[in-house]
Amino acid sequence: MTREEKKQIIDGLTEKFKENPFFYITDASGFDVATVNSFRRMCFEKGVEYKVYKNTLISKALENLDADYSELTEGALKGFSGIMFSKETNNLPAKVLLEFRKKRGKKEVRPVFKGAAIDTDIILGEENLTMLSNLKSKEELLSELVGLLQSPAMNLLSALQSGQNNISGVLKTLEEREGN
Repeated sequence: MTREEKKQIIDGLTEKFKENPFFYITDASGFDVATVNSFRRMCFEKGVEYKVYKNTLISKALENLDADYSELTEGALKGFSGIMFSKETNNLPAKVLLEFRKKRGKKEVRPVFKGAAIDTDIILGEENLTMLSNLKSKEELLSELVGLLQSPAMNLLSALQSGQNNISGVLKTLEEREGN
């Protein structure tokens, strides 16, 4: 590969990192071509892009970004590395990894999760994969927030509507007492 080709790959990868605030680095070494293709197909169907790059090219692309990814490059860029990109959902790559493993069997732990960057926060280690899959997406958090904000107003309206007859009845009774 020539220097110019490497530069083009690094530039393209840098743009991918800028466009995708959520990316996961995996190790799928030992997979045969059919298995890798099956994993790529599942990623595509779920809206996640999966590509394999050389660690040095990944590292140089991460250096071009404003944030500090040194913890990720030092902790995750060893061996065979593939990157899962997700534009909108932070937990989707983790869910895809777990679903793919489940389909392959309980003992299968490939592709191995090496690390992730979620809005410049770095998460390393296979032990964090389940936690990442349980994170709520931005849309889920916003809908919960809207529900919480609407709840007091809805409760107040409900109380006023249900007590409307009671309030008018109490006022009528008080009016009648004053009249007597």
